[in-house]
Amino acid sequence: MTRSSVRGGSRRRSASGGSDEGGDGGRRGGRRGGRPRRILRWFAMVLAVLILGTAAAGYLYYRHLNGNIVKGKRNSGESGVEKAEPNADGQTPLNILLLGSDSRNSKENVKLGGSKDQVGAKPLADVQMLVHVSADRKSAAVVSIPRDTRVKIPECEDPDTGETYPETVNIINSSLQRGGAGCTLATWQNLTGVYIDHWMMVDFGGVVKMADAIGGVEVCVRDNVWDRPLPGVPGGSGLKMKAGTKKVKGKQALQWLRTRHAFESDLGRAKAQHMYMNSMIRTLKGQNVFTDSGRLTSLAEAATESLEVSEEIGTVKKLYDLAMKLKTVPTDRFTMTTMPTVPDPLDANHLVPKPTDADKVWSMIRNDVAFDKGGKKGKGAAASARPKETGPPAAPAGGLAVTVVNGTAGEDSTQAPVGSRAAAIAGALQNAGFTQATASAQPGPSSRTQVTYPKSSGAQGRANALSVAKAVGVPSGQVRAVADVVTTTLTIGSDWREGTSYPKQSTPDAGDLPGSADALNGSEKGCMPVYAPYRY
Repeated sequence: MTRSSVRGGSRRRSASGGSDEGGDGGRRGGRRGGRPRRILRWFAMVLAVLILGTAAAGYLYYRHLNGNIVKGKRNSGESGVEKAEPNADGQTPLNILLLGSDSRNSKENVKLGGSKDQVGAKPLADVQMLVHVSADRKSAAVVSIPRDTRVKIPECEDPDTGETYPETVNIINSSLQRGGAGCTLATWQNLTGVYIDHWMMVDFGGVVKMADAIGGVEVCVRDNVWDRPLPGVPGGSGLKMKAGTKKVKGKQALQWLRTRHAFESDLGRAKAQHMYMNSMIRTLKGQNVFTDSGRLTSLAEAATESLEVSEEIGTVKKLYDLAMKLKTVPTDRFTMTTMPTVPDPLDANHLVPKPTDADKVWSMIRNDVAFDKGGKKGKGAAASARPKETGPPAAPAGGLAVTVVNGTAGEDSTQAPVGSRAAAIAGALQNAGFTQATASAQPGPSSRTQVTYPKSSGAQGRANALSVAKAVGVPSGQVRAVADVVTTTLTIGSDWREGTSYPKQSTPDAGDLPGSADALNGSEKGCMPVYAPYRY
């Protein structure tokens, strides 16, 4: 008998249930080795299905959140402000414009915000704040502009209809009606000289959703308050609260943010909004949002359903990345302020930027100087904020037509213009080789000196304008393109009332805010005073 037949017989016997222990033990040994492998394979398959299913669900939910976000054009107006160059560490400041719209174009907003006769009307931006995050992400500043501040609104094009709105002078909240949030952004850039990276806008319903998702925001009033209509004073937000501290959410949170009469003015309302914003930041920082999936989901839903954003940040990932940049700033390095203003000499119901003080605030933003004393001095930041100029060389000075405008009265019209300023500066330019420089007979009141050039002239026009600015010492950050000029134009602002060389601008030190900015540190809780007629 061959060895092979013996093997074969052994296998057959073993297979038929014989008593060959070795053979049977082999089968049992096979089961012990095979079953774990099969179990592992099944476990791996199930795990793969779960992972893929979860990933698919996650992807679908991510797409759902992205689908919630409404996007719009970043800039729909005339603005030649340049983005700051990175500092030595490759960092740039981050500037975000936050807008609160009074839109009544939904049932929810009408219910929350008032009159049905405004349904279908273009909304106004009654809340406007610039959030500035320093290049090193160690401090942040918020500057509000009251809604009734009279400013120059540039030419804007409505991105939805294509309608073009000419340049005008009006209160700043109307800019939203003249080309959407992108026009409001352009208005801010022209007013401040600050490049704004993004905008975000929320309406009445969005405020309620966000307040509820956060779980409420703590606010405080010194007296019982009821913001209601009074004889001769219609309107009112409806806010009714007992004196002391209370967590507001839903409709009451919106009422807090809209209260104006009971806090005496738009400036008081801005202060109350700053207190709310500080409290909201403290609340979010105190919550374990990223370890609480339920809270994170509700916040993500509320945020994406509530916000309209500029198109370049119109995804969940980009909004998350922005949030992470803000998250690094300590609470006590947030500073809330309002742009210094004075009553408008043309209309007692309006405001205008306060000369010197307002531009000092914007200078600190432009130069990335911290609003609190915990920051570094501004010398290094100022240098990093100036863009490095590239492009074609300027045309020969003698061949450039330059118009010089006397704007020394300032936009607030509280100062008398300085006589013959345009002629004096035109003469200085002629001496510098710009033989075609001429003084305009028409004044153009401006609080800030600037050099403008035709937008249609592109890079060459900018190079020519920069050569004019350099000849009289005007910083390159005050050179911009506009649509309504035909030659390079130097407008002498109220910040240059004497001399033929633009006065050197000193960079403020950290924390050197004017008192009129009404600063509030993020760590301060504060308590709002109530105007006497609205106490109960």
